[in-house]
Amino acid sequence: MKAVQIQMNTQEDKAANLHAAETLITAAVATERPDLIVLPEYYASLSGNPVEQQASGEEFPDGDSYRLMSQLAAAHKVTIHAGSVVEKSGNRFYNTTVVFGPAGQELARYRKIHLFDVVVPGGMRYGESETVARGEEIVTYQVDDVTVGCSICYDLRFPELFRKLRDRGADVIVLPAAFTLQTGKDHWEVLSRARAIETQTFFLATGQIGTHADGKKACWGHTMAIDPWGHIVAQASDKVGYISATIDRAYLEQVRRNIPVADHHVIG
Repeated sequence: MKAVQIQMNTQEDKAANLHAAETLITAAVATERPDLIVLPEYYASLSGNPVEQQASGEEFPDGDSYRLMSQLAAAHKVTIHAGSVVEKSGNRFYNTTVVFGPAGQELARYRKIHLFDVVVPGGMRYGESETVARGEEIVTYQVDDVTVGCSICYDLRFPELFRKLRDRGADVIVLPAAFTLQTGKDHWEVLSRARAIETQTFFLATGQIGTHADGKKACWGHTMAIDPWGHIVAQASDKVGYISATIDRAYLEQVRRNIPVADHHVIG
């Protein structure tokens, strides 16, 4: 299986962001012929204003981003792991991944479980739970015979989620993110490689890059594909673009056979 990860610099203009995502997807399909395409967290709109961010929300299956990604998946006959967008459900909002299969059908929907409520180095405050409700379900889906697990950004810091994904048979784990510059420079690679090693999966950490919110906030980028041994097999430059990596099932099975940690786990 071949995976492409798209790194974006999403701003507040939703129509412009969706056009940028479509352009990158089309280019990646033409050059890489992937089976799976991954977008970053909040690829459709990334605002520093919580009211404006909520206003970008969609009630699925309606909404511009939902329809576009379904159409692109069907047109290119590829699975699209559509980063995350704001999902409106009744009076609640969620940070939600939707995955579309090669026929344009919805394969999976994951609502972010761990919400980013912190003050990062430098004093910038983030309060995701003030505007976004917490998801509760662990989610996997299939791309042919490969099981893919879902996570989003701040989830990265909670290894128990990734253990549960591995226990459900995940061969690949996808993490769309808008990881902050302040934390990303020290923790993004370390934590991503640790999650790959612990779960013995291919780990696709896919980020936003550059500034948003009128330059007041910045994302780390450094989109990476990591193999089950913890090696970075592809990494993006500090710019908008995409990377590709091959999911080598034989190598994954070799790593798990040589160090069968899943068989040795004794603590529930």
